[in-house]
Amino acid sequence: MKLINTTNSHAVLIQSQLESTDATLVETYSAGNTDVVFTQAPKHYEILIANTHRAVREQEIEKIRDFFLKRKIDTKAIDTAGIQTIYADKLIEISIPIK
Repeated sequence: MKLINTTNSHAVLIQSQLESTDATLVETYSAGNTDVVFTQAPKHYEILIANTHRAVREQEIEKIRDFFLKRKIDTKAIDTAGIQTIYADKLIEISIPIK
């Protein structure tokens, strides 16, 4: 799975998130039909995974989570025991608290 940064194509979404939440960084990515929104805030990180055509597979969730843990998240600053994954139909939210 290859994630492509599509942040420049979603300027309205990014601006809206930055204005209406405590987010300091918002980026969007695409992996075919799967879209990912990565958000960094002072007290947490959020990874939102959505696929409008089918349910998101567990294997995809793991790969996407690992991608961000390796490249975007300061793993020394997070509370790994507090990571929560919320499953909904065709939508997954991973919340990663900062210590």
